[in-house]
Amino acid sequence: MKPGQTQRRPWIVGVSGASGTPYAASVLRALLAAGESVDLVVSRASRLTLLDETGLPFRDAHWRDDLREWLARGADGKPGTFDVRIEDVRHWSAGDLAAGPSSGSYPSKGMLIVPASTACVAGVALGLSKDLLQRAASVTLKEGRKLVVAVRETPLNGQTLRHLVSLDDAGATVLPASPAFYAGATHIQDLVDFVAGRVLDAAGVEHGLYRRWEGELGGGSRAT
Repeated sequence: MKPGQTQRRPWIVGVSGASGTPYAASVLRALLAAGESVDLVVSRASRLTLLDETGLPFRDAHWRDDLREWLARGADGKPGTFDVRIEDVRHWSAGDLAAGPSSGSYPSKGMLIVPASTACVAGVALGLSKDLLQRAASVTLKEGRKLVVAVRETPLNGQTLRHLVSLDDAGATVLPASPAFYAGATHIQDLVDFVAGRVLDAAGVEHGLYRRWEGELGGGSRAT
């Protein structure tokens, strides 16, 4: 780093194989809109989910083009819904255990796992570090940085619940991907953005993704 140059401190965003890739897209767009830097880790399983939910591939060799097309789509799959600039995104292959986020000395603000599958939850809770996503999460915890785990599977059995309690005990924020309806949602994107907004609330990142509760009954329906 050159003298006088500000050190880049990104948010690490991990995308696991659970259904819910629109949540990840909304979080990524909002982080970039807020002027945040992003380090992106897309697991192998999540690439299959992304292909199934959107018809889009995510390839290491073409990640910029694939990411740009993915983030431009709305939750309804319509292309060109959003105009997104991805210059401050850095992509790390999920199999690269020598990547920057695998080390505690690599500077980051924290990590957001959106969505988080139960397999991912188990791997992080048990410290398996089987891929870069799990390793980066373990590093985030051991360094005392913010880790938000947006778990998106249902129902949850006792084993997964115990893993989630372990993550909470370790300092992570466990955030189920549960949309709310008081904000006056009229479109699937509104429900997706509510969950993404709650993830960013937990991370302390400002955004305007949803209408906040102001103590007025029926305010959401009147706002529409």
